[in-house]
Amino acid sequence: MAKNTKQLTINAMMAAMCAVLGYIALDMGNLKVTFESLPILISALMFGPVDGMIVGGMGTLVYQLLKYGVSATTLLWMAPYIICGLIVGLYAKKHGFAMSKGQIMFIVIINELLITALNTGVLYIDSKLYGYYSAAFIFGSLVPRIAICVGKAIVFGLVLPGLTKALKHQVR
Repeated sequence: MAKNTKQLTINAMMAAMCAVLGYIALDMGNLKVTFESLPILISALMFGPVDGMIVGGMGTLVYQLLKYGVSATTLLWMAPYIICGLIVGLYAKKHGFAMSKGQIMFIVIINELLITALNTGVLYIDSKLYGYYSAAFIFGSLVPRIAICVGKAIVFGLVLPGLTKALKHQVR
């Protein structure tokens, strides 16, 4: 199988995983525990920004359509994950796709914090648009949301070097 076919197959699987992981998240109002960014990170770390953005965009699009349908904020809810794929992919590309565990941990922590910040902004916009805004609702759970995001980032940072190494071996 050609390298491009393998890459396309991996990206398709990662987008599907992103959608499923987003859909089966533990969702408690504005506190959501999800691993949907993991497949985006894998594609971005392995193949770069375009692949990361495509996986983030397609995966979250499918998830958004299945869970919520189309709304005025659908694209806004997709944006943090598309940006995630872009930033991590650019970082990986800049480092020749050969990063140390520390570099992977660094970019994953930055990425997860950025996703949390962007999702908070989207939640604010969505709440204003649809009339459920409350400062306590939007910002009251920010500390636990940041704690969850840092915890996820540490776990992701620990497992990603091995995962990407194994997948890269399959692509060769």
